[in-house]
Amino acid sequence: KHFALTTFVFCTGAQGGSVAKTLLEDGTFAVRAVTRDVKKEAALKLKEAGAEVVAADLDDEKSIEAALKGAYGAFVVTNFLEHFSKDKEFAQGKCFADVSKRLGLTLVVFSGLENVKKLTNGKLEVPNFDGKGEVEEYFREIGVPMTSVRLPCYYENFLTFFRPQKDKDGDGYTLCIPMGDVPLDGFSVEDLGGVVLSILKSPSKYAGKDIGLSMEKLTMEEYAAIMTKVLGKNIRDAKTDIPGAKELVNMFIFYTMKPNRDIQLTLQLNPKAKKFQCWLQENKAAFDNL
Repeated sequence: KHFALTTFVFCTGAQGGSVAKTLLEDGTFAVRAVTRDVKKEAALKLKEAGAEVVAADLDDEKSIEAALKGAYGAFVVTNFLEHFSKDKEFAQGKCFADVSKRLGLTLVVFSGLENVKKLTNGKLEVPNFDGKGEVEEYFREIGVPMTSVRLPCYYENFLTFFRPQKDKDGDGYTLCIPMGDVPLDGFSVEDLGGVVLSILKSPSKYAGKDIGLSMEKLTMEEYAAIMTKVLGKNIRDAKTDIPGAKELVNMFIFYTMKPNRDIQLTLQLNPKAKKFQCWLQENKAAFDNL
């Protein structure tokens, strides 16, 4: 068996956890799960499931090199929300790319996004996108075989950041996502593992590609209608702007520019990936306390 590496940031979080779980279930690759805290509950669960769990930190090049040594390939995700610094995110991605180059990894699967500032000639800045875009560029610049998987809005965001809000004027709920009538791509982070597994199994086919993931392109009215149907609660599109947070507003402006997210390719990579209604039915209980 080869080693396939999940990254320290999210091997015990949403993205890396999905990848590690899927690789362990598939069995083609031995899994070396990397985390800063090997005693975390999620890390211990991965160890019980058969992963080799090792400690490393993306700010510590020597620890990354030790964790990557002997690996066939890697899945890595940087976490902008941990520090809110585009420069720090780029430095972490650069460190990982440099080590990958030295060790000659067959393939790195990077959880990337577009460099919005570059694409819009400076008109829009979305730091949590732009830093990842710069990391993508650096991987290519130094010649590391890398596939970027660009996730759209997670369905899981409806449980956290974009949870339906109680309507002050009635007994219903509103979705406050400023997309107007432009469809928003959606995807469950749980389905990322199957995508990464397919990519790792076919490095020559996918190396060098940017893969925009999506399972559905729905307007806010369509998301609200599905939620109303499945949850049995009156949910509607608030048709409102998000005040404040310029970066968040810019992110949604960029989404309205319809970045490339490919449903057919997503399904080729993971035929079991779920549409929104299916995901919502499986997670219905999580909305019970609305």
